[in-house]
Amino acid sequence: MLLPDLPASRTEPDGSAVIRLLSYNIRSMRDDTAALARVIRACTPDVVCIQEAPRFFRWRKKAARLARATGLLYVAGGATAAGPMLLANLRAHVERTDEKLLPRTPGLHQRGLATAVLRFGGARLAVVSTHLSLARAERYEQAGLLLAHVHALGEPHVVVAGDLNERPKGPAFRRLADDLQDGWAVRPWGGRHTSTALDPRKRIDAVLATGTVEVLGCGVPAGLPGVSPADLRDATDHLPVLAALRIPAAGPATAAS
Repeated sequence: MLLPDLPASRTEPDGSAVIRLLSYNIRSMRDDTAALARVIRACTPDVVCIQEAPRFFRWRKKAARLARATGLLYVAGGATAAGPMLLANLRAHVERTDEKLLPRTPGLHQRGLATAVLRFGGARLAVVSTHLSLARAERYEQAGLLLAHVHALGEPHVVVAGDLNERPKGPAFRRLADDLQDGWAVRPWGGRHTSTALDPRKRIDAVLATGTVEVLGCGVPAGLPGVSPADLRDATDHLPVLAALRIPAAGPATAAS
């Protein structure tokens, strides 16, 4: 079934910007990379928050190949952030980036954050890609560290997107949603469940935003042009989350910085 279209990317007369942001766990590009590229292109995102980007041998080359295949540019992250990565189109002007490793519990995977402050015309947005732990206690602690990171950015408009490895009623998810808007809960659009791609029954991937960001729609896309249901199943083991967001125009002091 075709979904109603999300708003297209645009700059509003008041200087605010509507952007399309995609969050996607790509399982280190171990699956059908041609299908993966078709899905990303069809979503026409301005920004992509990736989880499980290639992290090992020749990871930069693989990241560059994905960027070329999707018509996007590498911004930050990958192995340097333990998996989270950011891509963006030419509409996004990159002001600064940051890659942060989170404290690691012995025996568990290293986790990290990939962050960029982007400008879209007169609007400015900080974007954070994240992938939380499989372990409940560590995941809850990481949610707190993620919120501390968001507040330390000093940016009025922030979006966090990623694989939270937890359903909305879980303590880490609730900790984040108590402070940030949960895009699906605010303005549901499309499908809800993101895992697994073969048998989606859980919503463990999310787009969250500060209250200053207007969520115009958020969910799992379907009926994408040029994308078959098999593409969504073959691209990776998660389904993507696509959001349309309106970012207010920066004030005079911020715009001049």
